[in-house]
Amino acid sequence: MTTHSTRSPPAESSPERDEQQPAAKDDYRPRDYAQPLAFPAGAIVLAVAQIAIWNTAPVEAFLLSFLVVTVGLQGIWAFLGHYFKADEIATLIGWPTGNPFQTEIAFANLAFGALGLLCIPFRGGFWIATAIGISIFLLGAASVHIREIRTRGNLNPANAGGILLTDILTPIVLLGLGAILYLS
Repeated sequence: MTTHSTRSPPAESSPERDEQQPAAKDDYRPRDYAQPLAFPAGAIVLAVAQIAIWNTAPVEAFLLSFLVVTVGLQGIWAFLGHYFKADEIATLIGWPTGNPFQTEIAFANLAFGALGLLCIPFRGGFWIATAIGISIFLLGAASVHIREIRTRGNLNPANAGGILLTDILTPIVLLGLGAILYLS
């Protein structure tokens, strides 16, 4: 999740509605939408390196890389944003600022980030448990993002950008690779 916004501070919310209005699509840079895609790209590069350098089996290389990079490193990155730049991230999502819910999301991301990184020394069932847990979290987040798009027209970068794509595709990749690796 990106931690830099090009938007000006949000307007004051009305007393009748304590929600921030989504910003116009033109208020953001393309990188605000695309930044989360850097993590899956990094996972692909790491997997190819494992295959080329260490002759790792492709399915295992891609599964481990996605667990470490898109769950581990991206989870830590999301923790840093939600915890240390909560108002910026809320603005990027199109949510009200100053909400302690950001801290809860930060620690959920930190927990999954730690699990993703622990996939390096631990194998087998640990990988599957991590993949299932993050998939539930990400698909749940995707459903909230989609509802925000449909009900509020929220096209903010951290709601309708690359994060929505990764919230949907990461579980598909992780569970698909896990199924190939462990059910074959």
